[in-house]
Amino acid sequence: MSAPRSVLLLSLSLLLAVPHGSGRRPPPARSALQQVVPEGQLSLSELVGRWFLVGTASRCSYLAENGHRLEATAMTVAVPDGQSLAISTFRKLDGQCWEIKQRYVPAGAHGHFTVRGRGYNSRMEVAVGEVDPRSYAIIYYQDSQGLSVKLYGRSVQLSDAIVDKFEQRARAVGLSEDVTHYFPTYGFCDSADDFHILDGEHGPTVPQPCPAVLAQHMAGVPL
Repeated sequence: MSAPRSVLLLSLSLLLAVPHGSGRRPPPARSALQQVVPEGQLSLSELVGRWFLVGTASRCSYLAENGHRLEATAMTVAVPDGQSLAISTFRKLDGQCWEIKQRYVPAGAHGHFTVRGRGYNSRMEVAVGEVDPRSYAIIYYQDSQGLSVKLYGRSVQLSDAIVDKFEQRARAVGLSEDVTHYFPTYGFCDSADDFHILDGEHGPTVPQPCPAVLAQHMAGVPL
């Protein structure tokens, strides 16, 4: 009987030696995107309509290498069910207009959405940071490639004050002017034919923070 008792005493001594609380897992750190809270009362209906992509802050390698070759990009927004956003993005590749359709599904916090990818547990998270429905929108995107911040405008030209606000928000999440790129103000697509439409709801989802992914999908290059 002495052996089992000694084993029990040893086990108790080991338990007492473990610092209090060390077995608890620390709470997961909040991502930069989770901390984004829309300013004011965001109404999804205010996002409806056409927006022009003015600037992007991102560490995407494609942007770094091809910033001088960016194409004019626009998107149209609809709210088909009052909760999710139906997004159509229009841009050119080799002179051909493409349309990329996506559905932004509500994801908990107000102004936060999820875009599902085609891979297992693949998704892109989206958060609306700030919107003036008549002028501009600052939107955050996060996926496996990292975090990006985008500035959209109702027109292609925005005031210096709005651009400064966008750059301040980008710096707040660690994205400096060195990784901020501005898009052309001419050459926009208004539509695409049936052979140049990618439907993210039923086909491959095209994450927008990095144009390289968009170009790869268009060219048929597997990810």
